[in-house]
Amino acid sequence: MVTDPWPSAADPLGEALHLLDVRGAFYCRSEFTAPFGLELPPYEGYLWFHVITRGSCWLEAPGAQPQRLAASELALVPHGQGHWLRSEPDAVTPSIFALEREQLGERYEILRHGGGGERVDMVCGAVRFDHPAAGKVLALLPQILTVDPAASPTRLEWLRSTLRLMELEADGLRPGGETVITRLSDVLVVQALRAWLESDPAARSGWLGALQDPLIGRAISLVHREPGREWTVASLADQVPMSRSAFAARFTELVGEPAMSYVTRWRMHLAATALRDEGATVAELANRFGYRSEAAFARAFKRVVGSPPGAVRRTRPA
Repeated sequence: MVTDPWPSAADPLGEALHLLDVRGAFYCRSEFTAPFGLELPPYEGYLWFHVITRGSCWLEAPGAQPQRLAASELALVPHGQGHWLRSEPDAVTPSIFALEREQLGERYEILRHGGGGERVDMVCGAVRFDHPAAGKVLALLPQILTVDPAASPTRLEWLRSTLRLMELEADGLRPGGETVITRLSDVLVVQALRAWLESDPAARSGWLGALQDPLIGRAISLVHREPGREWTVASLADQVPMSRSAFAARFTELVGEPAMSYVTRWRMHLAATALRDEGATVAELANRFGYRSEAAFARAFKRVVGSPPGAVRRTRPA
C-alpha cells in the first residue's frame, strides 16, 4: 500500500503559484493630470503592472489592441516589452526615467506629471519571478492582461479587497505606506495570475493543464517539493498510483517531455538559481540534487542549461 504524503485537498496548480518568488525592482505611485503620456521602456525578464486608483487612461503595448483602463482595474504587461500610458491616444510619451520623480525609498517613488487637467492616479511597478515555474506561466500570458474586479464573480472579492487597501494607502501615504503598497502589489500580481489561470482556456493545456490533471499534477508537485529525491519513473508512478507504462505515456502526452527529462530540467533550473543567488558550489548542488559526483552534476547542468555551472556562478551579482 502506498502512503499518501499529500492532504486530500492538494492543489498542484496552487502550489506552483506559491513557488513563485516575486522580486520587485521598481514601484511608483503616479499622480497624472490630463493631458499626459509616458513610455515604460523594455525591461527584460520583468512583468510590469498598473493599478488604476482614480480616473482612466489608455495602455498600449506592441502586438496588442490599446486598452482603456478605468478606476479599480489592474493591467499586467508580462513579457518585459516597452509600452505606453496616455490620457488620450495622441498624447506625447516621454520615458518615465526622463521625468522628475520623488524618491521615497530604495525601490519606491512618486511621479507627478501632466498638463493640469483631469486627475488620474495609479500604482505601477516592475517585478520578476525567480522560480523556474514562473517562465512556464508567463510564457502563456497575452501581451496585456487586464482584470476588472467589478465585473468579476464573487470569488474575486479578494482582488477587490486588495485593490481597496491599495487605494487607501495610495490616497494618503502614511509612515510605512510605501512598504505596504509594495507588499500589496506583489500579492496583487499573484492574485491576477491566479484569476487568469482559473478562467483562460490557455491555462488548461500544456504544462499548466498537466498540473491540473489529478494524477500527473500530483507527480509534478512531488518533484517540485522534493527535487533531490532519487526519483525514477517507477517511483513516481507508484506515488500517484498508476502503472509504470501508463504513467510514462500520460506524463509525456500532457507535459510534452518524458518524466525523467522533466525531473532533470527542473533540478538544473533550481541549481542555476542557487548558483546566481546563493553562490552555491558545484559540490553543494551535486549533493542537494542527488548526484553521485560533481562531474555527473556538471554534465547534466551543461546539457540542460547550455553553460557549465562555473560560468553561471560567475554571473552572480556582486
